[in-house]
Amino acid sequence: MAQLDVDLVAADRKIWSGEATVVIAPAADGEIGILPGHSPVLAVLRAGEIRVTPVSGTLLSFMIDGGFLSVDANRVTIVADSVTVTTDAPTR
Repeated sequence: MAQLDVDLVAADRKIWSGEATVVIAPAADGEIGILPGHSPVLAVLRAGEIRVTPVSGTLLSFMIDGGFLSVDANRVTIVADSVTVTTDAPTR
């Protein structure tokens, strides 16, 4: 099964990094869902919830105040102004 390599970072630290099957983020013009094989994209993010489903299947949730998301070759990088972890997300 194809997977995404995800990095979620705040301005001051790495929040979460790992392999996932789906990422959902609050883009400036609506929610964007990222699955393996997604076309390259760069999106501005508004305040809202980032939802990540790691390969373990346990949904992770993070609240952000804005930032951007980049997707290229199954690598998702999310850089946020500030991040609040709303689930028990293990940091790696």
